[in-house]
Amino acid sequence: MPTAPQPLRARKLHGPDATSSAQQFAKRTANAPARALDYRDRDVEAMTPEHWNAEVDCMQSLRSHYAHREDVYVGSELTMYWLEGDNEGWVQPDVFVAFGPSRDTKRTVWKAWEEGKFADFVLEVASRGTHRRDLTEKHALYERLGVTEYWQHDPTGAYLPPRLLGHRLNKAGTYEPVPLDRRPDGTRRGESKVLSLHLCLDSEGCLRLYDPATGKFLLSPREHADASAEKDRAIEQKNRLLAEERRLLAEERRRHAEERHALLAEIEALRRHQPKQ
Repeated sequence: MPTAPQPLRARKLHGPDATSSAQQFAKRTANAPARALDYRDRDVEAMTPEHWNAEVDCMQSLRSHYAHREDVYVGSELTMYWLEGDNEGWVQPDVFVAFGPSRDTKRTVWKAWEEGKFADFVLEVASRGTHRRDLTEKHALYERLGVTEYWQHDPTGAYLPPRLLGHRLNKAGTYEPVPLDRRPDGTRRGESKVLSLHLCLDSEGCLRLYDPATGKFLLSPREHADASAEKDRAIEQKNRLLAEERRLLAEERRRHAEERHALLAEIEALRRHQPKQ
C-alpha cells in the first residue's frame, strides 16, 4: 500500500496571549505557586441531527483512520484551554486533530501547556447558534493560536454560502483560503495538507474524507457498521458451509464404516459355510 506523507505539524502558539502561553510551556512559575483554578469541562449546546451526524461521522472516520497511531489525538466537543492561569479562555471545537500528544481518551479537558500544543486541524460544523462566531471570532482565535488548518462545514446549506470552507496558515501566520476543486460529478474537494486527506462534499452536500494514498473514501460509522454486518454475515455463511461439509464428511465416513462392516460380516459368513477340506 502506498504510504501517505507525514501530516504537517501546527506552529507554536503566536500572538500576544499565545506568546505568554509559549513562555509558560518552557518556564513554569517557579518563584510563586500558581493559583488554584478550576479548568472544568463546559456545557455543550444542543445540536440538530444534521449537525450531530456530520460531527460524529467526521470524528469517527478520523479515529478509525489514525487507529494505528498512538501519537494522534482526535477529539470532539472537548473543552480546550490555551493559557495557563486563565480558565476563562476556552473553546470547544466540533472536531479537532492534534499530532504528537497521546491518543489517550481519558482527558476531560485539554490544557495546551500540559499537552505542549493546541490543535493542528479544526473543523466547525455550522449551526444557527454558532455559524457567525465560527466565521469571525473562532476564525481569528484559531489563527492566533496557530491552528494550521481551520475548516467549516454546513450540512444544511442554510448558514454558509459555500457548504465547505477551508483556511490554512501561510508563512506570515495568517489564514488563506484552501482552494476547492469542482469535480465532473458535481462534488467539491479541497486538500488538507495537515491530514494528508481530501475533504469532499458529495452530491447531497454531505462531508466525506478521501484518502489519496489508497484512492478510497474513509468509511463513515454507518458504513463501518454495514461493512461489519456484511463481514459477520459472510463469516456466518462460511461457518454454515463448513458445518455442512463436516456433516457430509461424517455421513460419508459412517456409510463407509457400515459398508466395510457389512462386507466383513459377509466374508466371515462365507468362511463359516465353506466346506472343510
